[in-house]
Amino acid sequence: MANDVTALPTSADPPPAAEPAPPERISTAAGYGLSLLSVAAATLIALGVDHVVQAPSLSLVFVVPVIVSALSFGWGPAMISAMLGVAVFDFLFVAPRMSLRVDSPTDLWSLGLMLLVAAIASAVGAQSRRRALAAHRAAQQAEALRGLAHAVIEAQPAAVLMRTAALALAQIFEAPAVVLAEQSGKLWPAAASSGPALSAADQEAAQWALANDKPTRAETFPFDQSRFDFWPVQTPASHRLVLGVRLRGRSGGRPRDPAREVEMVAAYLSAAMAAVAPRR
Repeated sequence: MANDVTALPTSADPPPAAEPAPPERISTAAGYGLSLLSVAAATLIALGVDHVVQAPSLSLVFVVPVIVSALSFGWGPAMISAMLGVAVFDFLFVAPRMSLRVDSPTDLWSLGLMLLVAAIASAVGAQSRRRALAAHRAAQQAEALRGLAHAVIEAQPAAVLMRTAALALAQIFEAPAVVLAEQSGKLWPAAASSGPALSAADQEAAQWALANDKPTRAETFPFDQSRFDFWPVQTPASHRLVLGVRLRGRSGGRPRDPAREVEMVAAYLSAAMAAVAPRR
């Protein structure tokens, strides 16, 4: 995720922000494709071993891609690897070879057991991956909020606080984020993580959120064309703000409850703006 931020002019330099961890996800299509390649690699290894020596447990070679896929790409690609591995093993190594027919009950039992072992391995591996990703996300969110808290405690200028808040949102959701401030009755981007500029529909949705003191959701009536979700921030009248995050097209999908994290950032920002208001 890129973390370059643009902000309204300010004489104060922002505090260094924590670098987001590199993305740990790849696209779904790439995950399935790499899983298929891993099965192909296992097939070449099995053919090489079978050509040299008659290995009694050659089927175990095809369990390896399943575990790798489960840990790297999730349950779906792992199950595809499991089913494809069983089919390839049956076709190339089970009599009669070069056929999916199985004549021996013993071979049929072996194939079923192989599929069961692969399914269990994929489930366990996928669960481990989900837990690791959840722990990583929790640590990343904590780091983002800690950086924002430091800026609040240090009583940084308003422009720096908004910039830090935009960085925190972008790091928490791994998605473009923006903080908009009202000037002369109109909302303007005060700080934004690098990404697509706000469209006219986004501006309209953000203005509605501020005017009605209610959040808006992208691609939902009456803001069907908006790409950002927006949340108004309860701040002093001199600092009327709106937070926006582009959850549409996010690699991990839309979070189940994004408002919880956004409201935490909003609470920090609201308290900080209340503190700097008398100085402005």
